[in-house]
Amino acid sequence: MKGFFGHLKTVLKHKSIVCGFCFKCGLYRQGLTHDLSKLSPAEFIPGVRYFSGKRSPNEQERTEKGYSAAWLHHKGRNRHHWEYWTDYKKGAGIIPVKMPLRYTAEMCCDRIAACRVYHGKEYRQGDALEYFISSSAPKLMHFETSEKLKEWLTLVRDRGENETFKIIKDEIKQEKR
Repeated sequence: MKGFFGHLKTVLKHKSIVCGFCFKCGLYRQGLTHDLSKLSPAEFIPGVRYFSGKRSPNEQERTEKGYSAAWLHHKGRNRHHWEYWTDYKKGAGIIPVKMPLRYTAEMCCDRIAACRVYHGKEYRQGDALEYFISSSAPKLMHFETSEKLKEWLTLVRDRGENETFKIIKDEIKQEKR
């Protein structure tokens, strides 16, 4: 039962933080619907089984099985993950596709919220940027998407979340014009 309630609490806390961040960016629908698939049996059951409270259950599932079925389900249904935005091109294989700005913004909110949840009281404004830079994602995602995310995460580190979310909201408004 500890895994059930621990995972549920983590998912709901993360969802709540992302929702608040998305609202600050003007992304109301995305805030409300963020990560709903995590409550589906395909994602929730492995989340409970591999729950530790210190890192994503997907990492533990990957360690034990060599892959994460929950992650494969999740990334294929949630447009705020860069992995959703890949395609096949004859002669080139799997290629990254530029993400629409509103999903890049949700990805930014998601990464900050994940760091807040997993780091707890140890959280610092530069954590999401550090995690992003140290991952393989910048090399694998579309260059323009990677650069935009890095720009916003750098703003979070240097100027704070609230100012960054105002900038993101303005950029999204300008794109719609």
